[in-house]
Amino acid sequence: MTEAVLEGVVVEGRRLGRQLGFPTANIAVARGCTITNGVYRSEVEVEGYETPFLAMSNLGCNPSVGGSERRLESHLFDFQGELYGRRIRVHLLERLRDEQHFASVEALQAQLEKDKQTILNK
Repeated sequence: MTEAVLEGVVVEGRRLGRQLGFPTANIAVARGCTITNGVYRSEVEVEGYETPFLAMSNLGCNPSVGGSERRLESHLFDFQGELYGRRIRVHLLERLRDEQHFASVEALQAQLEKDKQTILNK
């Protein structure tokens, strides 16, 4: 896969990632974006920081939690601080799986843990 890059200013979401133990930085996705929805291993450059952060990103609509708006959400590993209002650049390095609907929040959490371990073990 060729690396894809999306960037924007972090906006407030519904804070569901935080409730699941995976707080995310959310950016809007342009209507014409042709990148395939899914979960990605990524690196995120954050305005004001010199080193990019390894991250887990989801591009899509969050069908398990009733989402409808397409957005890019990235959980940055080892990041401490506030991201709202900061410009970020997300490098989608490897697509891990399709975005999917889970029967429960617990099933979604379990899959996110698996995705995290997959990324950290690469």
